[in-house]
Amino acid sequence: MLTLVTGTTGQVGRRFVPRLLAQRRPGEEVRVLVRDASRGEPFAELGAQVVVGDLRDSEALGKAVAGVDAVVNVAASFRGVPDEEAWAVNRDAAVELGRAAQAAGVRRFVQVSTGLVYGVGRGRLLTEDDETRPGGAMWGAYPESKAEAERELLALEGLDVRVARLPFVYGEGDPHLAQSMMWARNWAATQRLQMGHHADVAQGLLRILHAPGIAGRIYNIADDAPVTAVELHQLNGVEVPAELYTRTDPDPWLVITSTDRIRRELGYRPLYPSVYAAREAGAL
Repeated sequence: MLTLVTGTTGQVGRRFVPRLLAQRRPGEEVRVLVRDASRGEPFAELGAQVVVGDLRDSEALGKAVAGVDAVVNVAASFRGVPDEEAWAVNRDAAVELGRAAQAAGVRRFVQVSTGLVYGVGRGRLLTEDDETRPGGAMWGAYPESKAEAERELLALEGLDVRVARLPFVYGEGDPHLAQSMMWARNWAATQRLQMGHHADVAQGLLRILHAPGIAGRIYNIADDAPVTAVELHQLNGVEVPAELYTRTDPDPWLVITSTDRIRRELGYRPLYPSVYAAREAGAL
């Protein structure tokens, strides 16, 4: 089995690929697509095949998927990019990759998405059967472009597509936890953030990649304990502004997701059920 991974130099990809390589069985290989050969060197040293090219280049996609059995599309254009770039990477390039995989006879395609596609809360934990309602100014085109990519990829005939919806990912030196202060300082004290450690995101992706018979399934990945704005301040060693306590949380269930499906169907259990467990283990 040869697995292609995209987005390997991002925060999720650079931590996922070494884990994928480490748990290979005889006959299993990993290929990574990178835009710069030098950025592929750490993966090559671990035993990965490296293809140099841009996800938005059809010729590069053809090389990347040749002979591949499975694809894990981690690539994403996230915060702070123009909306056109978000659409170009998150939807257009993802769908073209799916079509290239389909044409090359790839058997399995894991699309890495986001819990932000749910949009507003429903007064309860969000499940994979809930309608996606992406929107809101804070994230730009990111949630909507990811939701559209999901829809178009799942509609491709003859390609076994499965979708992983990620929470706010942290741990192992990822700056995301510190960056959360950009938003948390403007939230209500009780406003919550659904999180997941890199180790558990990788665990979830590996389970989704290898599980048989789950074509078309969508899975939330997250830990067990969303944290409040106050906790985010405390975790970052920042004094909690008094005004946080004067604000009201406009949507207490915003992107707070259920992991019941991935637990029941794929045996997922968070290695770090909370950010506090990760802190105690020295895994932040």
